[in-house]
Amino acid sequence: MEKIKAIELLGGTVAKAADAIGINSQAISQWPDTLPPRLADRVIAACVRSGIAVPREFAKPTRKAKQQEAA
Repeated sequence: MEKIKAIELLGGTVAKAADAIGINSQAISQWPDTLPPRLADRVIAACVRSGIAVPREFAKPTRKAKQQEAA
């Protein structure tokens, strides 16, 4: 996930994104341009908590979906 996409998902500004995740905006300014999985997971979790639809490209398949693909 790209940093800019994460900010867009969480409200469009660094301040809103930081508030949604529960960190300060200075922490977001230190994020790399491409988020590592641990940060991307925090963004997705904040979206879910806030009722923001997570784009399919970032959703992880469930165990049930994996079983259906294998069948």
